[in-house]
Amino acid sequence: MVTIRDIAERYGVSVATVSKALNNQKDIGAKTKEEIRKLAKEMGYAPNAAAKELKTNKTHNLGVLFVDEGHSGLTHDYFNHVLDSFKNTAELKGYNMTFINCCKESENRYTYLEQARSRGFDGIVIACVDYNDPEVVELMKSDIPVVTIDYVFNEKINVISDNNSGMRDLVKYVYSKGHRKIAYIHGEGTIVTRGRLTSFRKTCEELGITVPKEYIKASSFRDVEGAYKETLELLNLKDPPTCILYPDDFSSFGGINAIYEKGLKIPEDISVAGYDGIALAKCFRPQITTIVQDTKRIGEQAAKKLISQIEKPETTLIEMVIVPGKVFEGSSVAEA
Repeated sequence: MVTIRDIAERYGVSVATVSKALNNQKDIGAKTKEEIRKLAKEMGYAPNAAAKELKTNKTHNLGVLFVDEGHSGLTHDYFNHVLDSFKNTAELKGYNMTFINCCKESENRYTYLEQARSRGFDGIVIACVDYNDPEVVELMKSDIPVVTIDYVFNEKINVISDNNSGMRDLVKYVYSKGHRKIAYIHGEGTIVTRGRLTSFRKTCEELGITVPKEYIKASSFRDVEGAYKETLELLNLKDPPTCILYPDDFSSFGGINAIYEKGLKIPEDISVAGYDGIALAKCFRPQITTIVQDTKRIGEQAAKKLISQIEKPETTLIEMVIVPGKVFEGSSVAEA
């Protein structure tokens, strides 16, 4: 293994000079720095991670706690893009990321906090978990820097999509197309659901729209079968809606199947709109009207805020970062 001393002997300078060059310190000439770094690369030098950890008291390793109850894992159409952006941003800043083992049935399994301690995570990003889980609560209450995505937790940095404004903008767009009979199949049991549902009701109220109780349905996120079932119930009402909103784009595919099964056309007979702005939704004809969430910025902000908390704990604000989305009009909502 090539060491800093080997490079120093080859180049004919002190070990300290080589160390300064490799760590990009300012008190060394640019030409010398460039030549030393080039030589180090040619000799196959790689920094010793363990030694660096001892010197800086940091592993430059970030933990990722991601538990998707729908078992879609990293194929999740929304969070896979968020985490990819998080990863890319963290890597640019010299950090790696490691997933925390979430399988509670595995043998000799450690708790989330025990895993974080044993692996020496500098910080952790949390997304799509049950925040009432005692292990999650224990982790959140620890002294390890944490950033949550799409969940508000006191005394932690939260990066969230602006679900309230997103739903308001979506309802207003549908309203502008002349729809007054708008149904909403919402997700279940999350702060995201509560925010969107409240925004839906409030926006309809402000627009003078009366929403019958039977127009509000519940189905899990990304649940195609659930959306299919609830859509059939809406279509079978004596006074069915002219537009149906879905909890996410993926689940809207189930609703679309139900509509076609009834012999109806989209958007000629009934309009639909999703949420998230996944790429697959744009491949459909008609293209699904939706709210495009800025997954790139959400991931970037989560990484930047977490790393700032790690490197500058005394000057990093514990705050809520709200990332707006935007309406993609598509072609699944027609004039009513």
